[in-house]
Amino acid sequence: MKTAPEVLVIGAGPAGLTAATYLARFRRRVLVADGGPSRACWIPVSHNMPGFPKGITGDAILRRMTEQAGEYGAVLEQGPVEALRVDGEGFVARLNGRELRVRAVLLATGVVDHHPELPGVERAIERSLVRICPICDGYEAIDKAVAIIGDDDKGVREAAFLRTYSDRVTLIHIGPPAALEGQADLERLGIELICAPIDNVRLEQHRVTALSWGGSFRSFDLVYSALGTSPTAALASQLGAALGEDGRLQVDPHQQTSVRGLYAAGDVVRGLNQIAVATAEAAVAATAIHNRLRDADGQTARSV
Repeated sequence: MKTAPEVLVIGAGPAGLTAATYLARFRRRVLVADGGPSRACWIPVSHNMPGFPKGITGDAILRRMTEQAGEYGAVLEQGPVEALRVDGEGFVARLNGRELRVRAVLLATGVVDHHPELPGVERAIERSLVRICPICDGYEAIDKAVAIIGDDDKGVREAAFLRTYSDRVTLIHIGPPAALEGQADLERLGIELICAPIDNVRLEQHRVTALSWGGSFRSFDLVYSALGTSPTAALASQLGAALGEDGRLQVDPHQQTSVRGLYAAGDVVRGLNQIAVATAEAAVAATAIHNRLRDADGQTARSV
């Protein structure tokens, strides 16, 4: 970037890239700090992405969105933002060993999934054998044998959700017995419950076979992980931004955090972890940032 950026977007997933496109089209100088792979890259094929009735891979989504942001002048730089502090009416960020002063920051840092300790789990996710989002792809579980791995009542809720699609749902509870309080719901919904650690896993061509109880193997068409996530909110937390009980950021209707000039969108914000939601939040945040800077520069109508 030949001139200093006005806005720093931290995170190059769907939320960050959408915000970058909007801000660049608002003729703002925007820099996107790409601190690592987005969760979207795990998506084998998304069938609920608006506009793609035949489905689209996560890699293709990110590639198209990166190209679109770049088309309007947004600059993407590899590397994590190492530090962020408030400086007057703006912020100073440290990126790749240098300090950048910007007028506004949008956090699109997402969350980190807690994957089950299964051999070859990353490859299994890529092949859709282990999944992390029944809202995204529960439709593909219709009438299939489905297992959910959980360690608390989140597993119960996810198993109940998947009963929409199949009557062959099994919850494998690998946590302490005291962490499971929804057994009555499982019985009422006809969900099988297995309380045992997973000792071994076979990832075959199209199925997952898990040895987890009784010394025998069981085969499943799909396995879902319901082990939760951890929000990537350390930078905001260091600035004193308000967090929810789940550690994700609280924002106002314009996606601004409790720190003036610091905005957030996507999975790091409390709400539904969906690409459509993330992009909508990013559009709201980018528009609010642009209007805030316009107001600061005396470019808004005062007499209306």
